Amino acid sequence: MTIFSLAFGAIVLLLFVSAFFAGSETALTAASRARMLQLEKDGSRAARDVNRLLSNRERMIGALLLGNTFVNILISSLATTMLSARLGPRTVAVTTVLLTFIILVFAEVLPKTLAIARTDRFALAVAWLLRPTVGLLAPIVGAVQFVVWRVLALFGVRLEEKAAPVLAPHEDIRGTVELHHQEGTVEREHRDMIGGILDLPELKIGDVMIHRKNLVTVEADLRPAELFEAILAARHTRVPVWRETPDNIIGVLHLQDVMREFVRKGGKTDELNLLPLMMPPWFVPDTTTLEEQLRAFRERRSHFALVVDEYGALQGVITFADILDQIFGDIPDQYETPEPAAFRPNPDGSYTVDGTTPVRELNRDLDWNLPVEEATTIAGLVIHEARTIPEPGQRFAFYGYEFEVLRRQRNQITALRVIPPKHAHADAEPIN
Repeated sequence: MTIFSLAFGAIVLLLFVSAFFAGSETALTAASRARMLQLEKDGSRAARDVNRLLSNRERMIGALLLGNTFVNILISSLATTMLSARLGPRTVAVTTVLLTFIILVFAEVLPKTLAIARTDRFALAVAWLLRPTVGLLAPIVGAVQFVVWRVLALFGVRLEEKAAPVLAPHEDIRGTVELHHQEGTVEREHRDMIGGILDLPELKIGDVMIHRKNLVTVEADLRPAELFEAILAARHTRVPVWRETPDNIIGVLHLQDVMREFVRKGGKTDELNLLPLMMPPWFVPDTTTLEEQLRAFRERRSHFALVVDEYGALQGVITFADILDQIFGDIPDQYETPEPAAFRPNPDGSYTVDGTTPVRELNRDLDWNLPVEEATTIAGLVIHEARTIPEPGQRFAFYGYEFEVLRRQRNQITALRVIPPKHAHADAEPIN
């Protein structure tokens, strides 16, 4: 076997090694950490090797780049030596053009394309071999990193400085889910549920509570029969009871306890004694996050709390179901009286929306993208952007949507016409 044949065989082998390093780098840097953690939990040794490599990403990438660079330079040296006797002065030019094409196609683009197409599978396949390779090259990589940080130190970059993450973990997850939704691999319903869970630490009780103006309460000093009828008319499982003023809640009656007492008395409503059945009221501040309140519901084994502001004034109520609605969407109770639709579509593509409709509900149900930081309701958002309380007939445009005030009761906007971006016109009054 001639030296030429040996050199050619060595070059072919080195091209495979170079492709291995290039593809491994792409696969490992793009591999799904979540999937690898789950596979390791399920007992996969390959996934365990991947996670060990990713635990020190800088060392891993350094080793792969070192190996790839060394092999590519070695290929060039061998090819130049092998062809110099045959091509003479043209060796450098021919070798440069030929190896650029060969290395680019077979040692870079091809393995990296394969790694992108089969990212997790590629990473699992090469991890067992990469672990000892990275360990073997670790001393050299460490020396290279030492030199690199010394050079960076000349420009004021220190080793102890760590860049802050561009996105918080929750926002990273939200962005990933939104990307998969746009690609069609995650359904809108699933995207909304995941988004609802991620919103729990950010949303305050005041954003989702049942406001006091919609709160159904009963007076404690009613006659037994009247009190019983009022509780049935409320059509709620739990009803707050007040005395002297509606803000003075003295307890909460559970419909189940009331009906049990009704049966015990043989249906004689005048003999009912319901006030001793009251549960003590539980007051929570309106600044509590939904995540904190959900935890409190679980700890207290309760599903109902009264919401107060910083001055102790009653603002509304929050229930366990209200928090679930933020995750799964509106879940109507089987005994709940159906309420009029918060919005309805019009033939021209616009929507007639009740002013008290939460912005988050519109975003969720209509797949809109209105901001939720400035106001809770759609009427509140319009007032915030207009910097005044608009009159009926006024029209505004902001965030790509068009808003027309239809009805107003005192200082409250009760109905709006909203035109989403694809149907909006240019004659509305813009708000900057």
